[in-house]
Amino acid sequence: MPIPCSKQCGKGAILKRPKTGHALCKECFFYAFESEIHNTITQGKLFKPGDKVAIGASGGKDSTVLAYVLKTLNDRYQYGIDLFLLSIDEGITGYRDDSLKTVQQNKDDYGLPLKILSYKELYGWTMDEIVAEIGKKNNCTFCGVFRRQALDRGAALLEVDCIATGHNADDIAETVLMNILRGDIARLQRCTSVITAGADCIRRCKPLKYAYEKEIVMYAYFKQLIYFSTECIYAPNAYRGHARTYLKDLEKIRPSSILDIIHSGETLQIKESIKLPEQRNCSRCGFVSSQEICKACIMLEGLNRGLPKLGIGKSTKVKRVIDSTTNDKCKNNEKTKLKNLEF
Repeated sequence: MPIPCSKQCGKGAILKRPKTGHALCKECFFYAFESEIHNTITQGKLFKPGDKVAIGASGGKDSTVLAYVLKTLNDRYQYGIDLFLLSIDEGITGYRDDSLKTVQQNKDDYGLPLKILSYKELYGWTMDEIVAEIGKKNNCTFCGVFRRQALDRGAALLEVDCIATGHNADDIAETVLMNILRGDIARLQRCTSVITAGADCIRRCKPLKYAYEKEIVMYAYFKQLIYFSTECIYAPNAYRGHARTYLKDLEKIRPSSILDIIHSGETLQIKESIKLPEQRNCSRCGFVSSQEICKACIMLEGLNRGLPKLGIGKSTKVKRVIDSTTNDKCKNNEKTKLKNLEF
């Protein structure tokens, strides 16, 4: 005997929501899922009429559902925003080159403009080349830093007001756990913010902040959305994987644990003795940074100078190395000037 829909619409339920436990028919699930995202947008004041919004599109389930839902809600509720797809090609053979085909399909299906930027054209390196240089231990650190800045660079080129990313509730809960495990207390509140922005920085928002990963998958399945589901070939080495495994174990025992962890990060009171990093602009590239020289520039400096672990080390050591290379440059420039004077 079929289970009736919990909304008493008269139809039979086809799924049980992991988030609430309600048994819903397909149409009621779509409405509930989309309404929750709409509430996140309106209550968080993510957009305003006339905003140009770049969707960080990877071709995966999260960004594909985000693009579809934002277009749907923009038409339904008249947000008055202009949507664009912004993709970053990290240069991972057999992964990103295939997923970009899905992004091209999304572009055609949803009728949204698409801009693709690559690590190679921005930094002179692909992730395959970086991994060959540094090994597989810290590759996700490099990729994460470069990707965040690449999105800012792409958004600046498109002259958008906001970048919408596909971070879901599971992602944010994992980040909270990672910051706790690393002892990075100062970033706990920031990582749960639905909007993040710095001085002269294009704001970022997370419309899927309260959407469970399982429900995103079910939404994509029942809507028959086309997305790329292969995991990055370097992901098994990521530290995040340990936090993800732990979170899944917690979810089996208590499904609300994902939202509970997010709520803990939101309400955590930071002690006055803990100094929060100040947002500024990198003295080299000009993009937002919490230090004089941003992490992306430090890592790029290390790669170009044959010191790939430079960006992984302590900031004091990094500063000494950069200062010494800067001094060497000055000395070499002086020597060149003297030689020129001799002639």
